[in-house]
Amino acid sequence: MTTRRQFLATSAVAVATAPHAFARGNDLIKIGLIGCGDRGTGAAVNALSADKNVKLVAMGDAFQDRLDGSYTTLLAKKAVSEKVDVKPDAKFVGFDAYKSVIERCDVVLLTTPPQFRPMHLKAAIDAGKHVFAEKPCAVDAPGVRSVLDTCEKAKSKGLSVVSGLCLRYDNGFRECVKRIHGGAIGEVVTVFANDYRGGRWTKLRAKEWSDMTYQMRNWYNFTWLSGDFNVEQHVHFLDVAAWVMQDKYPVRAMGMGGRSIYTGPDSGNIYDHFSVVYEYENGARLVSNTRQQPKTKGDMSAHALGSKGRAQLSEKDAGMWIKAEKDWTFDGPGNAMYQVEHEELFASIRNGKPVNNGEYMAKSTLLAIMGRMAAYTGQQITWKMALESKEDLSPPKWDWDAPLPEPSISMPGVTKFA
Repeated sequence: MTTRRQFLATSAVAVATAPHAFARGNDLIKIGLIGCGDRGTGAAVNALSADKNVKLVAMGDAFQDRLDGSYTTLLAKKAVSEKVDVKPDAKFVGFDAYKSVIERCDVVLLTTPPQFRPMHLKAAIDAGKHVFAEKPCAVDAPGVRSVLDTCEKAKSKGLSVVSGLCLRYDNGFRECVKRIHGGAIGEVVTVFANDYRGGRWTKLRAKEWSDMTYQMRNWYNFTWLSGDFNVEQHVHFLDVAAWVMQDKYPVRAMGMGGRSIYTGPDSGNIYDHFSVVYEYENGARLVSNTRQQPKTKGDMSAHALGSKGRAQLSEKDAGMWIKAEKDWTFDGPGNAMYQVEHEELFASIRNGKPVNNGEYMAKSTLLAIMGRMAAYTGQQITWKMALESKEDLSPPKWDWDAPLPEPSISMPGVTKFA
């Protein structure tokens, strides 16, 4: 039996050693940035703007020029430049840079290509650090399983994990989904997730680049690094669909996709269009359509059809509305969702009430991977198959000079499920 004295002593130790204890009041929170591209630089600005007493103290990237460019950009931002305190010996380059960054900070921003997310997230949580993790959180099922395990460990340690699935931090999306969950359109029977975009970036290969250097520089265009467009970008609206469905996930999917515009050597091996139909246990459907092709009309939105009405969720001019017995249109106030996700992260650290987005972050990533699997193979893929898949997209070894296997372009009916 535990005595009151023993309980108080144990509680005192727990408070003193809790991950959030250092951040109570006005204590300095030290930030580390892993992945210094445009998204990482933007996340650093958001993080430095989210709390009065924070500093960026360490940076890491695979490439020196990316790190240097990010550092210069941050120093030029008047709003946050005084909070940039990265000494020369706190700038790390290479595949192991993340280890040194994690050692020096309290909060880690993970903004590398998603291939690295499971590894970096695990290292950060194992080290007792709070995390902002950009979407998606993995490119394959082993990565998703790793993230699920890591985020459970984060809960047990009282650590916050905030996801870059930023639409969940938008006022309009939050209000519309709240109303749908409240029965505004009745039972949801179909959700459409649209992600029609223009062209995408590619990098031409320099003669002196090794296979690894080239593919890392051109990472978006290789499935092993980005997960393909359906995972790297469309995960946003697939996550909205999952949110609308109260974070329930489908039992099976069939789909198609291919390469009709981006077929050149610098287009890697990803597709430029997908169409996937997901089926839920209760018969509801999620219809997912994507396209990334130049000079085409864009549409990034979700549409929910219910037994009593319909709803549109869009971050663009199309707006946020419900058509039902009682019509509704979101008229504000709006908010800066990229900023809010960081504000809520740092508030959770200050108040000792951890936020953990881990489960939906991982499962919505798997939802996107499941769609890719269905399109790549031309087969029906179940949720169980996707979750238990043994397909590991990691390279044979992390070596800048070792040759990499020629990236294969998936062919429906030929490519096998693994």
